[in-house]
Amino acid sequence: MNDKVWWYAARSGGIVAWVLLALSVLWGLALSTKVFGKRPRPNWLLDLHRFLGGLSVVFTAVHVVSILFDKFVTFTVLNVLVPYTGSWHVGAVAWGIVAMYMLVAVEITSLLRKRLSKQAWRAVHYLSFPLFAFATIHAVTAGTDRHTALLRLVLAVGLLSVAVLTIVRVWQADDHDVMTSPRVPPRIPARDPQRSGSRPGGKSA
Repeated sequence: MNDKVWWYAARSGGIVAWVLLALSVLWGLALSTKVFGKRPRPNWLLDLHRFLGGLSVVFTAVHVVSILFDKFVTFTVLNVLVPYTGSWHVGAVAWGIVAMYMLVAVEITSLLRKRLSKQAWRAVHYLSFPLFAFATIHAVTAGTDRHTALLRLVLAVGLLSVAVLTIVRVWQADDHDVMTSPRVPPRIPARDPQRSGSRPGGKSA
């Protein structure tokens, strides 16, 4: 048990990080789709979304650091930072490395939201969707516990929930674009003063 404590920590840290990421994405989608109603939301709802995202970063760090200390599968700092530099499930690990960088980018821009333009913040925040997809692929292909029935159930529920709320979010965005798209008024040709029998000053000839 003592020889594999870091291996167990790496595995559990990765699972907890994925669950927290899924909850953060689901909570963000719930807020954007107005599941909680159209009235102004309490600040704690948004704070919880940020808290879940922050915790996912913490447990991702636990996952990575534990892998570095583990001797069951040898990883170097280069192996956990640069894709395709290791020898253990290189493709599966690469998905996780890219997901880690996306997670860091999303969290940093969230902390700096007041200093960024709305367009820049939103563009980076949309990385949450490929981030969740890459992290899920990493969990399914690299995770030692991927054959566990309970973990499969958790992954399936998380994927289905995110997919449903994402479809709702896209559908709402399309409806909003249709409702708010500017209507071009019909073009009315300018009246010719000579044909209408009036002078430019407004007096009739």
